Amino acid sequence: MAEETGATNAQPWWAAESLWRKCAIWVTAVMVVVLMGLTFDTVRQITAGGERVPAYSVINNKVFYEYDAERGYQVPRIGGEEPLFGQALTEAEAEALVTKGKLTVQAKNCMNCHTLLGNGSYYAPDLTKAWLDPAWIHESQRESLMLAFLQDPPGNARTFGSGRRMPDLDITEEESRAIVAFLKWMATIDTNGFPRGFTPLEQEDES
Repeated sequence: MAEETGATNAQPWWAAESLWRKCAIWVTAVMVVVLMGLTFDTVRQITAGGERVPAYSVINNKVFYEYDAERGYQVPRIGGEEPLFGQALTEAEAEALVTKGKLTVQAKNCMNCHTLLGNGSYYAPDLTKAWLDPAWIHESQRESLMLAFLQDPPGNARTFGSGRRMPDLDITEEESRAIVAFLKWMATIDTNGFPRGFTPLEQEDES
């Protein structure tokens, strides 16, 4: 009887603690490798100069939106020469200007009200494609209107009935130019159609 009881109570191989410990170690090790691979791929995808994130010197070109029938939404396109503020920059100069704009946006805590690339708040307009925003009326006026607005938001506010106004953040002209450069560069990033339903500024025929 004792032998029968011992055989009945024997633990099946698949329930052994040592087996599951080994499985946990192997699964963890495999996932670490997978995550490392995904991390390297993500860094490659989001680094400026790649297929989805153009180099900083793209601010020397015309940026517009074009409907992609295969993907089902509008995507950014890069056109001919159209230097920001009429001054063509080298890659190093463009990177310095765009970086200054990004740091200024962070320093002024713009994401406390705005959204950039899906991050931030929804109190104020999304800035991901702000360069192409129809609020700037026309391409020929865009740069001057953006600079004026950033330096004096209360005096140049257009609330579109929302009653929401951007406060004066003491942004200098130099900082304003850098922010505009950052926004133009950000508009060139392929965001897979984000933000959805965005209607761009009326654009001149590229042909």
